[in-house]
Amino acid sequence: MSFLFPSFLWGLLAVSVPIAIHIFNFRRTKRVYFTNVAFLKAVETKTRSVRQIKHWLVLASRILAVTCLALAFAQPFLPAESKVAIDKKGITSLYLDNSMSMETELNNKRYLDIATGRLSELLGIFKNATSLQLITNDFSAQEQGLYPAEKLRDRLTTIGLSNTPRTLDQIYKRQENLVARHQSSGKNQFFWFSDFQKSTAGNLSELKADTTNQLFLVPVQAEVEKNVFVDSAWLNTPFIRELQNNILFVKVSNSGKEEAKNVVLKLSLDNTQASTASVNVPANGTATAKFNFNLKGKGFKKGQITFDDFPVTFDNDYYFVLNSSPLIRVLHIYGEKFSGNYIENVYDNDSLFSLQSFSAQNVDPGLIKSSDLVILESVASLSGTLPQDLQDFVRKGGSLAIVPPVSPNADNYGRFLSGFGINGLNSTGNASPALIEIAAPDRNNPFFSDVFEESVRQEINLNLPSASPVWSWGNTGQLLLAMRDGQTYLNQVSAGNGKVYLVAAPLNPQFGSMAQHAIFVPIMYKIAASSVRAQRTSYTFDENPISLTINDAGPNPVFKLRRNKTELIPVQRITGNQLLLEIPEGDQLGEGLTAGYYELVNGTKTEQIIALNHNNAESKLQYFSPDELRAVFAGQKNVQVFDRIDDDAFSTAFEQQNMGTTLWKYFLYAALFFLLLEITLIRLLK
Repeated sequence: MSFLFPSFLWGLLAVSVPIAIHIFNFRRTKRVYFTNVAFLKAVETKTRSVRQIKHWLVLASRILAVTCLALAFAQPFLPAESKVAIDKKGITSLYLDNSMSMETELNNKRYLDIATGRLSELLGIFKNATSLQLITNDFSAQEQGLYPAEKLRDRLTTIGLSNTPRTLDQIYKRQENLVARHQSSGKNQFFWFSDFQKSTAGNLSELKADTTNQLFLVPVQAEVEKNVFVDSAWLNTPFIRELQNNILFVKVSNSGKEEAKNVVLKLSLDNTQASTASVNVPANGTATAKFNFNLKGKGFKKGQITFDDFPVTFDNDYYFVLNSSPLIRVLHIYGEKFSGNYIENVYDNDSLFSLQSFSAQNVDPGLIKSSDLVILESVASLSGTLPQDLQDFVRKGGSLAIVPPVSPNADNYGRFLSGFGINGLNSTGNASPALIEIAAPDRNNPFFSDVFEESVRQEINLNLPSASPVWSWGNTGQLLLAMRDGQTYLNQVSAGNGKVYLVAAPLNPQFGSMAQHAIFVPIMYKIAASSVRAQRTSYTFDENPISLTINDAGPNPVFKLRRNKTELIPVQRITGNQLLLEIPEGDQLGEGLTAGYYELVNGTKTEQIIALNHNNAESKLQYFSPDELRAVFAGQKNVQVFDRIDDDAFSTAFEQQNMGTTLWKYFLYAALFFLLLEITLIRLLK
């Protein structure tokens, strides 16, 4: 037992007062005169021994009362179990994890509410302290100051869930920065009330707490049986067209230890339910749902995947955006024009396409960068910066279709095509071409989906064009069309992020009837549709920067993101036709952004709509157990890990382990008891 104010122990000398009173009995004797012996019958006799017992009991009561009172003023306490005691003179920084995973419930009570209640009890222990800090995942400005306990208790009632997860390394650095700014002379203590989610905690093995500070880890967690969330969504084809059947795939994950059976997912487009799908998601596994849908009208369509998954509900909605029938930008670069204008006639007759046609000698490299499909037709040889511009265009995701001239320069094209992995280019040199019929295509090839009618089942009935190749190349890429003699007519080669379509014969009628045949238009449409960059259906807030394709932004554009009444100007820069946006975090805005649809506005014009979702790391509900935390911080003696805080005895246990047990109240009660005992002895033992 130790004493907080040991100088009061000098008060024990007051014990000498009742001892002196009993030794020197200061009461005067009273003489009684009487004349009759009969008076002696009325005198109650009392033995000397009984009188002495009473005196000794009263003396003991007085001594004990004085002793207990002196000890109460000295404030005795039992030392803490922990070797590193709490220093109330230092800064106490409290971290309350208010991430979305703290929405998990135990006995119909959220973990955020449980942690808030225990933190409030802890503030009762520090009720006289004035150097207290409370931080959350919001990282707001008011968290930078020091406040008394009562003010922090008031703030606890206003804390809600935050969409911004923080690593524990970020939390520790923020607490250390506060201590460094206030230059505290005493020892400081940091508290972390968290579920210690593995997916968001960061690398704890690299976190080293300063030995001058005490770190207390208070886990709030439970085993979650299952939690289903949408991982991603993508289209079957990069190009979707209105009033046609389209397919959307949705990857669903389950982070729990129990299989999620018959999870019903609903697909909504522009707030109208379009389709449903049911999946079974294995424990710690994934499943893919398939949705068939049709779109009415062009432009951006707001999509949403919803499902029911109790008790974790914060990730039951997934937002995405589809661009129906987007404008396809086609650039036609020619070396020699034919009277039929076959390429221009194909794309000029459909509003889906924006066609520009230029001679190879006058083409602007900027037009190549902003196109989806470049068709190189009848260019004898490539010169200047054109080969390099086309290679950069394909590697960045563009599509290039090459229709050869009548007499191609095999060496020139060979060097150019080798950059795409196409080797062995040879010119056939046909002066008087012999026409060979094109073989029937493989209708199971996705490239030819929707080209042939379902009723056309027998290949023998197909009427196909003929052609006379002017060049050939090595077997590479995917064969789309071949001649009857086995020679390749149309090939598709993937290069970088883009595609190269290589045609074996010119469109000149002298070298075949392809351009006049009915199959020519759907093939060119398919090439154009496949050239559309795969749509990003959605983005995440922490995906910085977000890359968006823009056209004709104008001089000195300033893009804004707008959602209902919320409007912000993110950090932005433009590189070519790519707009890079950095979405600010919650502490930069004062409050976090909610998931949903955001309009990209330039001036007064809405350029496009994007969908923003929160990172699914919060949905992966695996936690560090107390034993795992102790193993991580095993070499750091100034780090203490509690088992749980689910019971109501947390604050009492904490005070006993780290601040000791105060005893002054018990000694005060004992002093009052002995005073009452003295009064009782005097009154009853007369």
